[in-house]
Amino acid sequence: METLFIPTENDFKRWIKDAVKEYIQEHLQHACSNESDDEGLLNRKEIAKFLRISLVTLNDWIKRGLPSHPQRGRIYFDKKEVLDYIKEKKMRQLKVGSKLFHLKQQVG
Repeated sequence: METLFIPTENDFKRWIKDAVKEYIQEHLQHACSNESDDEGLLNRKEIAKFLRISLVTLNDWIKRGLPSHPQRGRIYFDKKEVLDYIKEKKMRQLKVGSKLFHLKQQVG
């Protein structure tokens, strides 16, 4: 005859605890890998979305000196470099109604 196992309340608690721990560990690893992606370079669409500007405006800013990194026929941006450029280089030339002025107000 087979032995029948009847789980207790502590068994259920342990199973749930183990399942939650495993789930959190998997998601923390996934979140950490996403953070490292954020530290890399952004493409034109991503930086335009971040700055809340159109691609046409982005092209104009590139011509005016926005830091960019051309690679294999594409243009990439370092978010920190772009923010530093906006803070340091362009603040003297901003008009109160410009998008850069409002972005600078949000960034600090």
